[in-house]
Amino acid sequence: MAIDRKAFPRELEDEAIYILREAAAQFEKPAILFSGGKDSITVVRLAQKAFYPGKIPFPLVHIDTGHNFPETIEFRDELVKKTGLDLIVGYVQDDIDAKRVSEEKGKFASRNGLQTATLLRTIEENKFDACIGGARRDEEKARAKERIFSVRDEFGQWDAKSQRPELFDYLNGRIKPGENVRVFPISNWTELDVWNYIREEELAIPSVYFAHQRHIIQREGVLWPVSDFIYRDAEETIEEKTVRFRTVGDMSCTAALASDASTIDQIIDEILSATLSERGTRLDDKRAEAAMEMRKVNGYF
Repeated sequence: MAIDRKAFPRELEDEAIYILREAAAQFEKPAILFSGGKDSITVVRLAQKAFYPGKIPFPLVHIDTGHNFPETIEFRDELVKKTGLDLIVGYVQDDIDAKRVSEEKGKFASRNGLQTATLLRTIEENKFDACIGGARRDEEKARAKERIFSVRDEFGQWDAKSQRPELFDYLNGRIKPGENVRVFPISNWTELDVWNYIREEELAIPSVYFAHQRHIIQREGVLWPVSDFIYRDAEETIEEKTVRFRTVGDMSCTAALASDASTIDQIIDEILSATLSERGTRLDDKRAEAAMEMRKVNGYF
């Protein structure tokens, strides 16, 4: 039976453009948090539309763990070159070298959690009062608690109980000195909405989202990409499989998915029939039931 692919609901684009324009109007120095993933790429396209024919009035900020997919970094640099946008990079390695954070060791070591310190430092150094991200409420239960204008305190921390009600289209950007707001223009989108938008807008995305041959190791039923960044036991054998990545983050916490989906339509069909959630391949979410919420409380975007 053929799978029914639905068209992208354009009212979601209208809402996102409204949110981006509100962020530009209400905050003095916003920035777009850019990971090189599909969601942040979508936010960049929306910002282009929101401020056309002018240039996007805020920079891209990438928090670089040093353990990124090379394909993502190449895509980021090419996008910046094509758009002429300013790019600010915060390096996790700088915080490790300065002993502000300690690198994890062992079989499941990851730098993903270390991004928080680098993000907060980058916000402080550049005096950003709003950071625009591509998080969506359907990703994870902690994300479902987010407001579109999500207030963080002077320490960058998030408290679900202190979030403001958002009635109709009223977005309250008033903050106290030292506070910061995370802005989520695609908060009400789903994973399928993003992919349908990418298809209809014909957006370029990193090649890791499509099926490709890659060296992997299997550990506890998970396909890990082989990299100098990832610990490997002597008995763990390297295999070559056809895989893709459903979500793109730090290589040390992003598992591959066995897949033959090499086109946008095939990816959409695969998602429609999937039994695993989008973040089911994000190993950092498996550390604890409330892993995402704990990271957000500490200042994660």
